[in-house]
Amino acid sequence: MRLLADENMPGMVIRELRRQGHDVLSAKEAMRGQADRAVLERAEREGRVVITQDKDFGELAFRLGLPASCGIILFRLEGRSPEADHRRALAAIQSRDDWVGHFAVVTDRQIRIRNLPSGKKGR
Repeated sequence: MRLLADENMPGMVIRELRRQGHDVLSAKEAMRGQADRAVLERAEREGRVVITQDKDFGELAFRLGLPASCGIILFRLEGRSPEADHRRALAAIQSRDDWVGHFAVVTDRQIRIRNLPSGKKGR
């Protein structure tokens, strides 16, 4: 899977995804300090699913209507321990292969998925 990990994604998760064979571009490594809009635009351009802990990506896709057919996975984990959060993030990503075209919210207990809008408002 082709992923773009936002700057707030833990390095351990990125390393493990890479070890498992995923093509992960880390914003922390390649786009440090770039605005969320630039991260989303690059993910869209390169066909990468955004993985993030930043709710602003939902606003960009839904309220502003920016193109986001690449898919967005938003992690809203409770933070009981870094290890538990890392395991949950990895398990959630591995649990599906239909992230493209969807906005997903991953919590400790569930994954909620909805279709992304077509992305025509905010151009």
